Amino acid sequence: MGAYFGTDGIRGRVGEGHITPDFVLKLGWAAGRVFGQGSRGAEVLIGKDTRISGYMFESALEAGLVAAGVGIRLLGPMSTPGVAYLTRTFRAAAGIVITASHNPYEDNGIKFFSGEGDKLPDAIEAAIESELERPLRIVTSRDLGKVQRINDASGRYIEFCKGSIPSAMNFRDLRLVVDCAHGATYHIAPHVFEELGATVVRLGAEPDGFNINREVGSTSPQALCEAVVRERADLGIAFDGDGDRVLMVDARGELVDGDQLLYIIARSRLEAGALRGEVVGTQMSNLGLEHALERLGVGFARTKVGDRFIMERLKRDDGILGGEPSGHIICRDRTTTGDGIVSALQVLAAIRRFERPLAELAREVERYPQVLLNVRLDQRRADLLELQAVRAALAEAERELNGRGRVLLRLSGTEPLARVMVEGSDPEQVRRLAEQLADVVREQVRENNA
Repeated sequence: MGAYFGTDGIRGRVGEGHITPDFVLKLGWAAGRVFGQGSRGAEVLIGKDTRISGYMFESALEAGLVAAGVGIRLLGPMSTPGVAYLTRTFRAAAGIVITASHNPYEDNGIKFFSGEGDKLPDAIEAAIESELERPLRIVTSRDLGKVQRINDASGRYIEFCKGSIPSAMNFRDLRLVVDCAHGATYHIAPHVFEELGATVVRLGAEPDGFNINREVGSTSPQALCEAVVRERADLGIAFDGDGDRVLMVDARGELVDGDQLLYIIARSRLEAGALRGEVVGTQMSNLGLEHALERLGVGFARTKVGDRFIMERLKRDDGILGGEPSGHIICRDRTTTGDGIVSALQVLAAIRRFERPLAELAREVERYPQVLLNVRLDQRRADLLELQAVRAALAEAERELNGRGRVLLRLSGTEPLARVMVEGSDPEQVRRLAEQLADVVREQVRENNA
């Protein structure tokens, strides 16, 4: 990570650190300097989720980019993968999304895409950071960028999503509960499934600027679990605030996580003769996914946590499928980034292919008990994993598991959190070891802050 960019753009609490209008204006100018180099008339697309602060940062970015001589196309509320897709189709120099993804409304951030709809390479992020250190100089009035709004952006993206499954396929006999987390998919996802014939019950589709991700969406799926049972739906679909993640709920109200969804898509691709390369997961992927893929004869590889690392591995090995338990799934044969709607459609297409309900397909992944605990930090401590007491606690947990599970301690790339994960065959042992390790981390944080 650089001085400003984290693992997924720039993110934080509104009004603190870099998440201020003056910094975002300068960021827009710096990005405009980089994206506009050698390309007179370069344009950048800007989309946003539904946070109240999005208006403020949209204006700041607009001012900075225009001051650098770059034109802008405003998309309004648009999911992160929607911006990636539209950036490609408009042949823009770059795409920008104002979002803090699954975080609460008090946070916000800036994500970038290249003209190909990919996450920015490190060299481009470094070039933007370099420009941020220079004094802001405005181009001449003749060279200032212009701004226009794209009024049919959502319709264009809806058609793209529908086109990710066979044209003859429909879902006319399905009743779905679609939870949009009061986020960027609220005016897109329900239409996609309705236009494909499904009966849709909407949940989390009334954003007010403050309720994004609040007790709804993929980070709070209990409301969806209850709604699926109440509405006697065939299944439920939950997105996060910016639409790049998806989780599902089966007809019994049971959660189906990203590992299980990734397996279902992989099995469908394998059946169709369209699976290429290993399936890529992360250090957080459940052992049950790995074993289920092994039974199919499909290879599995792990990367560090984060969709950019998954994408790097897929590109390196020419693979097409990867994802995380959180529901961040990449179908590289369909699009260039994690896309919740596209991924959900691939699962529905698999249900059609196998003529089996979601619950049956998901049961093929026998998930190991896994406990994930978050320990809040006063600040992101790069040395946390090197502290002697923490290393000793990690070693002790691994010794007790004795090869029958996994222990992972890592720092979040987007929040000041240490994430403790323990996985194994004995749920009581897994819970105890996770809590013991989390207690050690908390104690070390207190001692080092004293």
